[in-house]
Amino acid sequence: MFNHHQKKRQRSSAWGQTALGWVDSNPTGAEVLATARMLLGIEQSARQVLPPAIASHCQVAKLESNAVLLAVPSAAYAARLRQLAPRIVERLNKDGWNLNEINVKIQANLPTKQTILQRPKESVPLDGHALEAFEGLRNNLPSGPLADAVARLVERHKQE
Repeated sequence: MFNHHQKKRQRSSAWGQTALGWVDSNPTGAEVLATARMLLGIEQSARQVLPPAIASHCQVAKLESNAVLLAVPSAAYAARLRQLAPRIVERLNKDGWNLNEINVKIQANLPTKQTILQRPKESVPLDGHALEAFEGLRNNLPSGPLADAVARLVERHKQE
């Protein structure tokens, strides 16, 4: 008979397979995933030239033609971002994004790094099976930020 954790793992695994299956087989899902990857790539490139205090509060909100819309939580961030727009465009083009305009939008409810850090930490220890799965993932990932994050996760949960 299954215990509670085994049933929970089965539900979680089934949901993951359903979501991945949808993205793989549904043209709309594949398009959403491609758009998300593109926006994250643009955001990562833009953050390379931004001071850390601004980078942690700036998000790519939209991409239209050759213009990108960056969202920030206040007018002060927006003013500084507008000053840095030429450097951002230069970096984006250097990284292969064919963009020539930066637009800035103030979005007051945009979560900031401080907001995220104030949330209580929710941590569920990984069982042996999950830990093995993450170790396998870590071993098969190319070097980079994702591989580093998975390695930190594995090490943190080995210590618990």
